[in-house]
Amino acid sequence: MMTAILDVRHYTHDDLAQIRQTILNIHADAYADNMTEFDERFPWFVDHWGGNPGFACVIAYDGDQAIGFAYGAPAAPEREWWREHLDPAPEKHRTFSYSELAVHPDWRKKGVADRLSRALMDGRDEDLAVLLVDVDHPRVQALYESWGYRKVGERQPFPDSPVYAVMIVELPLP
Repeated sequence: MMTAILDVRHYTHDDLAQIRQTILNIHADAYADNMTEFDERFPWFVDHWGGNPGFACVIAYDGDQAIGFAYGAPAAPEREWWREHLDPAPEKHRTFSYSELAVHPDWRKKGVADRLSRALMDGRDEDLAVLLVDVDHPRVQALYESWGYRKVGERQPFPDSPVYAVMIVELPLP
């Protein structure tokens, strides 16, 4: 499926200064054709998530060209907001908040997103992962469903953000 051997590198909170611009560049390329005002606030989100001591990020490289990333961080204990969407909520509670995935348009539909997601989740010690998918992107939601995530509700976390499907999966990924 992939046409090149990719190098997927792992980064943490301590690496944010080194990788921040790379993440921003990939995001700008990924959203170049439909950047919204909300998407333009992305640097704030990178700093917010990267400021979490548990921040984890993976970046895929083709040679020295960064072509995709995924990142997130553990949810704060007792603050698993997704629980409001489930009755009853699972007994398992340690949650990884999967915040962002972006792949350069030239590399889409080549297995990069799957590889990044699996690399990010591999070896996590949380019980569950949660993420948000814009409800106007059903193909993206279907991709996450193919990886075992299931939609449990909808949420609009900011007044100017899209409405998102709330999706969870038990870890490790199937």
